[in-house]
Amino acid sequence: MANLLSISSDLIDGRVSPAEIGPVNRINFQLSEIADNIAMVEAFSHSVLFRTGDGLIAFDTSNLPGSHRVVKAIRDWSKDPFHSLVYTHGHIDHVGGCGTFLQDAEARKYPRPNIVGHENIGARFDRYDHTNGYNVAINARQFGSVTRRGYELGDEAERFLPSSSPKPDVTYRQQMNLEIGGMDIHLIHARGETDDHTWAWIPEHKAICAGDFLIWAFPNAGNPQKVQRYPAEWAAAMRAMAAKEPELLLPAHGLPIEGKARIKGVLTDVADALEFLVRETVTRMNAGARLDEIVHEVKLDPAVLEKPFMQPTYDEPEFVVRNIWRLYGGWYDGNPANLKPAKDAHLSRELAVLAGGADKLAERALALAEEDPRLACHLVEFAVQAEPESRRVHEIRAKVYQHRRGIETSLMAKGIFGTAANESKAIIEEE
Repeated sequence: MANLLSISSDLIDGRVSPAEIGPVNRINFQLSEIADNIAMVEAFSHSVLFRTGDGLIAFDTSNLPGSHRVVKAIRDWSKDPFHSLVYTHGHIDHVGGCGTFLQDAEARKYPRPNIVGHENIGARFDRYDHTNGYNVAINARQFGSVTRRGYELGDEAERFLPSSSPKPDVTYRQQMNLEIGGMDIHLIHARGETDDHTWAWIPEHKAICAGDFLIWAFPNAGNPQKVQRYPAEWAAAMRAMAAKEPELLLPAHGLPIEGKARIKGVLTDVADALEFLVRETVTRMNAGARLDEIVHEVKLDPAVLEKPFMQPTYDEPEFVVRNIWRLYGGWYDGNPANLKPAKDAHLSRELAVLAGGADKLAERALALAEEDPRLACHLVEFAVQAEPESRRVHEIRAKVYQHRRGIETSLMAKGIFGTAANESKAIIEEE
């Protein structure tokens, strides 16, 4: 079995390249012993285990479909009861498998584990129920390429949050100290990817369980289809972690990291990048710039995005800039025409008339696809809105968006552009 700590050290220190290693966010359901009494199961979100005198503590339970394999991997390592299940936050890839852990306890006639998490997780679960259909749709769009590779994300076709995932039994607001089986655990709340996030400091092991504050990809601080993220507070949390001088960092995605200096460097790099985006965006907002200007002006040094734990394979800086605007400026983008806009279809039909027909717009989009894919997407979308039943327009739209998907780096962009291409392909096939 690969030594995860050695792999991460080689990547961060530059002895090997990401291309030589391959994906670090692996879903193989293998358990690796990271240190004495510490293990990690690599799954859709990892489950991080600590063995104590009173039983196992599990940080996160992965998602429901993979949770049976997660629990099996744990049981091959230890038959000890689960004392506590800690939700680092309420995303379904972290809480969805909880029911399987509870079933294991019941089948073994062990006491039911305590479920621990931040007090905002309950409100998140209520929101998931309230917006179930929307979340099912965006999850399919965001992770479509993942499910096509054989990793299923949902438990029931029409339900986003598994009914077997309960709210936490034990909650806290800012900090909570636990003592379990002779091991101290300090749970600390910080807003970042979510408003219900927990990171944990375990002094005995000089270890931090980071949840999704580190995901071995550019921080998920801009997701275009999800609720507000908090990049400035995310950066502050990374600096607070670094101040603990941890010797072991255990994220919920990607590889564990060892070494005080190495961990500090990673945490600082993430904080620096987020703080740069916040500073540059807010400076331009204060100067009266529109969102359109800011999105195209604020750019990170490309060298930052080449680091193995910062590559924009999931989220990307441009989306973070938009989220910073939303956080501080609301939804109005500074263009008065967008305050109370015409319907997309009405504007598109007028532009098609001016251009000499929807086909003209679509053909121009196809001609621009290589040179200026952003502009090409606008034109082809105008074309299909103007003539939504045109087979030729949909053929071109599918080509433009399929090309756009292929040149993007982030899963989020690929998911949205790929879905657009598939929509037009489906319309063509129906005819």
